[in-house]
Amino acid sequence: MRIPALILFLIISTFGFTQNQGVKIALLKYSGGGDWYANPTSLPNLIQYCNSNLKTNIHPEPSTVEPGTSEIFNFPFIHVTGHGNIIFSENETANLRTYLEGGGFLHVDDNYGLDEYIRREMKKVFPDKEFTELPPSHPIFHQKYTFNEGLPKIHEHGNKPPQAFGIFIGDRMVCLYTFETDLGDGWEDPDVHNNPPAVREKALKMGANIIQFVFGQ
Repeated sequence: MRIPALILFLIISTFGFTQNQGVKIALLKYSGGGDWYANPTSLPNLIQYCNSNLKTNIHPEPSTVEPGTSEIFNFPFIHVTGHGNIIFSENETANLRTYLEGGGFLHVDDNYGLDEYIRREMKKVFPDKEFTELPPSHPIFHQKYTFNEGLPKIHEHGNKPPQAFGIFIGDRMVCLYTFETDLGDGWEDPDVHNNPPAVREKALKMGANIIQFVFGQ
């Protein structure tokens, strides 16, 4: 059974930013064949970074949640990643719409290969909305850490510039899509991709900005 949107909003509104005990965030387990489980060390490392540098109190172990279940309403922030196909059923589409309309937030980080599928599926969630590119002046790039040029490039798979897109309900961003950057690779343990320390730090700082922005909306 779905929680009514107003109740969800009130629940999420009580989370705050530094005063909660063990707020949990989650990774989305979706259907379609894509590797939703990619970058297994990413979220734990981002959580540790945020708890240390932003003084958040996020539970150190992220949960895994499926889009069609009522459990998604337990999480103010849900992360999506992968390299391939993603499919939301009719029930999952409706459930995600209710979650996002009621105060939830979805961060989609393309691990290269996700673009055409997430655009298709989010169009099912919000047929009347488009991804809007975020300019470097957007507040998400100017939280604790400043990124004057916007989204940083973390993992080189091509020569395309990194882009950040948002879906909005009124003035509130409900979905952030980070494309051609692969933040999650930068959040992983250092020996996974052997990113230079400065690049990994940049990825974690941008991730911390995302968390700070979402919890502060």
